[in-house]
Parts: sequence; C-alpha cells; structure tokens
Amino acid sequence: MHKRITTAITTGLLAIGITSGAAMAQQPAAQPAAPTAAPASSYSDAQLERFVSASEKVAMISQEYTPKLQASQDETAQKKIFEEADQKMVKAVHDEGLTVDQFNGINQSLQQDPNLVKRVQEIAK
Repeated sequence: MHKRITTAITTGLLAIGITSGAAMAQQPAAQPAAPTAAPASSYSDAQLERFVSASEKVAMISQEYTPKLQASQDETAQKKIFEEADQKMVKAVHDEGLTVDQFNGINQSLQQDPNLVKRVQEIAK
C-alpha cells in the first residue's frame, strides 16, 4: 500500500520555523495508522538532519502544488494533482534516507515534544 505524507506536516514545519508555505491539508487524505512517536532522545542528530532536509523539500513541493489544487475545480483533476504531489513528497523523504513512517513519526513527535522542536530548530539553522 502506498504511504502518504501526513497532512499534519505543516504544523510541525511551522513549529520548527522551516516554512511558511501552505500545506496539502486542504485535501482529505487517507490517514495511515498513526506511527508511534518516539521520545526526542531516541532520534539521532543524523535522523533529524535528514528530517529537516526532507521537510524543506516537502514544503517546496507543497508550495508548488497547493495553488494547482486550489485552481482546479474538477474533483478528478484535484485527485490527480494531489497524488502527483504526494508521490513527489514520498520520493523526497525516501531520497533523504527516511521511510514515510519515520518522517511522520518525527513530525508527530515535534507536535508533542518541545525539546525535540529545539533540537530540530538548531539543526535547521
């Protein structure tokens, strides 16, 4: 089954100050089972560096595709645009050496752990 980048990503990105772009959250997405969020201390700096890099790429893809989604009036076309964007986001995450579950898990942890947010902010500088 094809994994999707969770729509909660924008919240995590904004929390760490990586982007101010819009998210794909406007479109309903099939949500995978929520990955178990690991404590901040269980993420290595290398994992967080890959997450930051992947997040920046995902944000750029989101910024590119959000206007296309908003401009499309046709549900079929919107679905195609969303799927294309999602595939690019998944590829960006994989290209950074993370699985979608790892990426989404770190993102979920960011929403729950202020210490992890601080660590990621330092890496993102």
